[in-house]
Amino acid sequence: MSYVDEGTGPVILFSHGNPTWSFAWRKLLADLSADHRVIAVDHIGMGLSDQPLNYRYELDQHISNLNRLIRHLDLRDITLVGHDWGGCIGMGAAGRDPSRFRQFVMMNTAAFRSQRIPLRIAVCRIPGLGAFGVRGLNLFSRAALTMAVVNPQVMTPAVRHGYLYPHSNWARRIAVHQFVLDIPLHPGHRSYETLVGVEEGLQQFQTHRMLLCWGEQDWCFTTAFLDEWERRFPQAQTFRLPHAGHYLFEDDPQTLLAHIRQWLAQA
Repeated sequence: MSYVDEGTGPVILFSHGNPTWSFAWRKLLADLSADHRVIAVDHIGMGLSDQPLNYRYELDQHISNLNRLIRHLDLRDITLVGHDWGGCIGMGAAGRDPSRFRQFVMMNTAAFRSQRIPLRIAVCRIPGLGAFGVRGLNLFSRAALTMAVVNPQVMTPAVRHGYLYPHSNWARRIAVHQFVLDIPLHPGHRSYETLVGVEEGLQQFQTHRMLLCWGEQDWCFTTAFLDEWERRFPQAQTFRLPHAGHYLFEDDPQTLLAHIRQWLAQA
């Protein structure tokens, strides 16, 4: 498992989603590493981590991987920052080792059951067609470069290249496709019971500090998911970015960063 580890001070652990990698956090890492120890993982199959073809790309395995890294680095008093799948993986890891976690920043993510799935993602789960589109044509990653932001101008050629770099061919896109297939919508799905465990584990953190940062123009993790986070964590602070999409760290990184810093300073 590849990871970025920069700076010294209180630990902030970043957990990305699909189809991103630690590159997505680069602007936050550059700033926060001045007075924090920032660690940004690449989940197995993503970014610069190994991308084995014979591997159990499932939620339970991703959570276990993150827990092992946390123990290996002996991280404590962790501020967890999670986005997309990274929120679920991160909260799952916290639920299994709660004493190591201090507070949470969740961004356009879910760590609980939902039957909401956009058609454009559901299509990627169709046998044959999904693999051809996601792994053959790289459509999932390419589409995110425009669909995940409100202002496409922020996705410069260099930024687009950065997002696409790790997934340059069929074999290297296996985890992107498996993440799509691993969305547990119903009982009997391979990761459904794991998700139930993550959801039940959330109760341990009712008294922990939490910041919910949300790009309101996200068509995938809509504000309905934010409403559910607020229902489960009424003590959480919410910061809405009305002109940001799923990649809120690309649409408005400076505003996002300023609010995170303000929240961290209140601890």
